[in-house]
Amino acid sequence: MNLLNVNIESAGYPGNPDLLKNIKFQVGPGELVGLIGTNGAGKSSTIKGILGILTGLKGEIHLPEYAYIPERPIFYENMTLWEHINFLSATLKQDEQDFRQRAEELLKVFGLSHVIHQYPESFSKGMQQKGIIVLALLKQADLYIIDEPFMGLDPKATKKLLQFLEIEKERGAGILMSTHVLDTAEKICDRFVLIAEGTLLIEGDLQAIREKSGLLTGDLLDCFDILTDGIAHE
Repeated sequence: MNLLNVNIESAGYPGNPDLLKNIKFQVGPGELVGLIGTNGAGKSSTIKGILGILTGLKGEIHLPEYAYIPERPIFYENMTLWEHINFLSATLKQDEQDFRQRAEELLKVFGLSHVIHQYPESFSKGMQQKGIIVLALLKQADLYIIDEPFMGLDPKATKKLLQFLEIEKERGAGILMSTHVLDTAEKICDRFVLIAEGTLLIEGDLQAIREKSGLLTGDLLDCFDILTDGIAHE
């Protein structure tokens, strides 16, 4: 049984109600699905459609309890990182001691233990990104929706994130991840959803992408170039 079912017949904004058209895919338990496309293809808009942010959505979205990692981290003003963690704890039905231990572990792994009593708005972009990742992983949701998670992360933090995503997959969580980092996506994603000009171009595993592009032994980047050739870039 799928965790996330997306069937967007159309969705958009006032003045552009058909920004997205005919996008249909699923994410199952223990599966990492990569949402890929050129700049302006509609990846972030697809995520906003799933989250109910776009207006006038026609179609159906079915999703469980989820954790969201946005492209640009968002924090409450005048709340320290530890206060964010305490606030999250109050909203979850998790053992308090286990939650605290997990929080301390994640903070140590991502190098944030020394700034827990500081305000995230004063952090660097990379530290903010790591902070929002810690909060998302603490939730231990059934589904993770992640928009460009590698932006601002150093290689060490990127490796740690990938390790934790693998742990969450083994736990049975599903993951939808939008990314431009195709070499990494090829290594970690089980399937791909390729969006072009606001519509679904192809959905499937790497072999399906290869067959669609005609490069039967090509890597994801080369297949992507062929499939998106001639599509306008921002």
